[in-house]
Amino acid sequence: MIHSNLTRLRQQADAAIEAFLEQWPRAAGDGLYEPVHYLMELGGKRLRAVLALSAAEAEGKACEVAFPVALGVELFHNFTLMHDDIMDAAPLRRGQETVHIKWDENAAILSGDAMYTLAHLAMVQLPAEQLPKALKLFNQTALEVCLGQQSDMAFETRNDVTVAEYMEMIRLKTSVLVAASLALGAIAADASEERVKLWYALGEELGLAFQMQDDLLDAFGDEQVGKQLGGDILADKKTFLRLYTQEYGGDGARATLANWDGQRSNPAAKIEAIREAMSAAGAVDAAKELMHAHVAKAMASAEALGLEGSHLEWFQFLGGMVTQRTS
Repeated sequence: MIHSNLTRLRQQADAAIEAFLEQWPRAAGDGLYEPVHYLMELGGKRLRAVLALSAAEAEGKACEVAFPVALGVELFHNFTLMHDDIMDAAPLRRGQETVHIKWDENAAILSGDAMYTLAHLAMVQLPAEQLPKALKLFNQTALEVCLGQQSDMAFETRNDVTVAEYMEMIRLKTSVLVAASLALGAIAADASEERVKLWYALGEELGLAFQMQDDLLDAFGDEQVGKQLGGDILADKKTFLRLYTQEYGGDGARATLANWDGQRSNPAAKIEAIREAMSAAGAVDAAKELMHAHVAKAMASAEALGLEGSHLEWFQFLGGMVTQRTS
């Protein structure tokens, strides 16, 4: 799905990132900055930067006023990816070698730390009157993302994770940064505290809906998703679909999950058996219903903000993009 705003604002974000990073060339720092340039040049949706710019425009300001926060959230997001890839032992990122594979783990750790610092250097380009509020939200968000990642790792060794715990984990790991992107864009545009809270709520709901669709695509998508279909199932990952099946599917569903846990010898059969259990338990319908409910809440925040015309149409498009995307 393509929208003129998506193309325009992504181009603006890419240009701002390139100009910002020119201050720290690839060759500088004995190689410290080369992995930073490498990862940022792999592209990505730039969704968080686009959201920050979008909120500023919807508040009646030029998107350029939000460049500092757009750079901040995008650099921070990519910093988390660089470190997450180490934790996950991931060989590829956006179809290319991950930093810890192309260089080594030490380089990925240190260059990731540099990206986190660069994110703050971008943020402090805000006007002095906006900076305290923006930095407080940015740092609180960074801490919450770390809490979400820690919970995700802790879930790997727990057999009693609930649906409610999973929803809180994805709120922290994924949604709060989407929420902060919009709220920081609004702060950069001098929006009132009440409006900043509405922007945050809009982003939080969009982020939760996004993760619901991620879970559905992994288990029930198609090869266009760009990754192995059923990868979460094969890894026994505690997604909404699995936890809902475990919690509400009854003894038969729980027996199916337990029977296939740790099995790697027949991946096709494992995926099919667990998909059937998920469908029979109502997990697929529940995930879709929850996803649409979160989008509806996001649109309620858009209505409360009084968005209209092209701004309202753009955020309605974003809500539709979350539920209809295939990657």
